[in-house]
Amino acid sequence: MHAIAYYRVSRQKQAASGLGLEAQQANVAIFARSRGYEVTASFTEVETGTNKRHRPELARALEQARREGAELLIAKLDRLARNVHFVSGLMESKVKFTAVDLPEVDSLTVHILAAVAEQEAKMISTRTRDALQAARARGVKLGTPGNLTPEARLRGAQVRRQRAIDVYKLVSGYIQLLRGQGMSLQKIAARLNAEGHCTVMGKQWQPTQVRNVLLRCAPTSVEGDWDWSDSTPSCVRPARNAASDSVA
Repeated sequence: MHAIAYYRVSRQKQAASGLGLEAQQANVAIFARSRGYEVTASFTEVETGTNKRHRPELARALEQARREGAELLIAKLDRLARNVHFVSGLMESKVKFTAVDLPEVDSLTVHILAAVAEQEAKMISTRTRDALQAARARGVKLGTPGNLTPEARLRGAQVRRQRAIDVYKLVSGYIQLLRGQGMSLQKIAARLNAEGHCTVMGKQWQPTQVRNVLLRCAPTSVEGDWDWSDSTPSCVRPARNAASDSVA
């Protein structure tokens, strides 16, 4: 079967030097050989801070794959799975694709990841904007260290707790999906980290945090509501007894 390879590097200098690109090419070659693919063409996207939304090489790769009836081999998907514009383009193209670095991730999973990432970004943006507007309405001069009163710290903690609830509500569905496929807590944490998901604190996932999210997902009604009544999700609190958090 024919395949089209799609590579991406972060800047022109890296593209010229081959750093990163050679590793991607080697990975695609190994993957193609193992699946019996013949790579008939390849396209390399040189990404900059201004062209990440518009990817001309991806458009060319999709067009050739469509014309030849070939599969698109994406050498390095990782954080692109969280790029809604990128994923939408792939889904709309109707071209079959495989991420060489995450071959087990199908198009449906990628679509879910993008939707979750988009919603996360919207919620964070909305809450930040609302908090700033409320502060201005109270006459607070933003950016002044003296404004960090006990009351301000308390309000900040409340906002962080609510943001944690919102984010973990979203990611819990994906975690349940992976758990339902028989993945261990360790593997789920590794998958979340590999796909660019961070905890509310911007850190990598650990098995204990995955476990705590799953514990929160006990159904409370036939409609599928979830128990997030506690204002501080346990997944953002350190476990008191590490021995009880077995990695299954």
